[in-house]
Amino acid sequence: MRSYRHLFRTPEFTPLFLASCANVAAQTVGGLALATLVYRATGSPLLSAVSMFGPSLAQVAGASLFLSGADRLPPRAALTGLALAFTATTAFLAVPGLPIWALFAVLLAQGLVASLGGGVRWGLLNEILAKDGYLLGRSLFNMMSGVMQIAGYATGGVLVALLSPRLCLLLAAALYALSAATTRFGLSRRAPRAVGRPSVAATWRTNALLWSSRPRRTVYLALWLPNGLVVGCESLYVSYAPQAAGALFACAALGMLAGDVTVGRLVPPAPRRRLGVPLLWLLAAPYLLFFLRPAVPVAAAAVALASVGFGASLVQQERLMELTPDELSGHALGLHSAGMLTLQGVSAALAGSVAQLTSPPTAMTVMAGASLVVTACLAPGLRAGGGQEKGAGARMANQ
Repeated sequence: MRSYRHLFRTPEFTPLFLASCANVAAQTVGGLALATLVYRATGSPLLSAVSMFGPSLAQVAGASLFLSGADRLPPRAALTGLALAFTATTAFLAVPGLPIWALFAVLLAQGLVASLGGGVRWGLLNEILAKDGYLLGRSLFNMMSGVMQIAGYATGGVLVALLSPRLCLLLAAALYALSAATTRFGLSRRAPRAVGRPSVAATWRTNALLWSSRPRRTVYLALWLPNGLVVGCESLYVSYAPQAAGALFACAALGMLAGDVTVGRLVPPAPRRRLGVPLLWLLAAPYLLFFLRPAVPVAAAAVALASVGFGASLVQQERLMELTPDELSGHALGLHSAGMLTLQGVSAALAGSVAQLTSPPTAMTVMAGASLVVTACLAPGLRAGGGQEKGAGARMANQ
């Protein structure tokens, strides 16, 4: 599969893609509106950051309890149910006078529900596309995410300023409902990829199996830690530049889009493998500039450049699929997604705490420095081989 045109000719790819478009748009508009609402109510960088990325903190609990459902539930029903759950909870967040504690309780519930979504969606994508099409397809999904974030943050910033955060939350709920309808009526009914009922025990067994391989552990850490720490920097955009946060988020999405196009479409496989570590360096280094408290135009340029480094995740995901048995692909990708989002939530809370004690620019510099240190520690393992792990994992999975 050599072009994006071939992807859209693949049955069921288009409805899955369109449903994901609506889902990402809902997340961006709703996240910005919620962070703005909390910041206006509390004036706290910590609470603002956690309100936007806090649901990710619940991903670790979901990954520990529910992730076996990623391969053991019918994909269409699971994705439709998840979108409807987000429709209801996001609409509830728009209720006037909702206490802050109740708001965060809803966000916790959303995080638990969302922990299953990544595994179901990316496992289904891996099932829909040919074996050589996953990276190209995931690249296109990442590009779509970048475009929708640019549009969502730009539109959301305008709507929050002109209307109100609560109206933007209702718009996000409507987008989640659109995602549910597209999934329900656009995808065909498929059997689960794996046999057996979802259970906590099955989740723990498969998590242990995936984590037992040293090459897979290194890839997981590379997918979770460096970009999670940089998302901690992003969580402070609202407190760094309250009137221009939407523009900073849009520039970050633009940089991510450029990185995904370059890695997923333009770079041949052999050079692409060597780009994983350099892109992780690029991801964090420009944020060191924030120690100088740059003006918004300079900050926006630094953010866009840094976000090109998010293309490293495509390199690491391709490596993860090489190391993982096919029947565990949904669970493996779900563990990647849940762990990544969990670390993003932890990093947002950590960055908000540092900003509360110092300042947003100082906190952004600290998080960027931590990301660079982690990349330096992981780099030797990422450059090593380890191509025999997939077969060993498949034998263990069948025992």
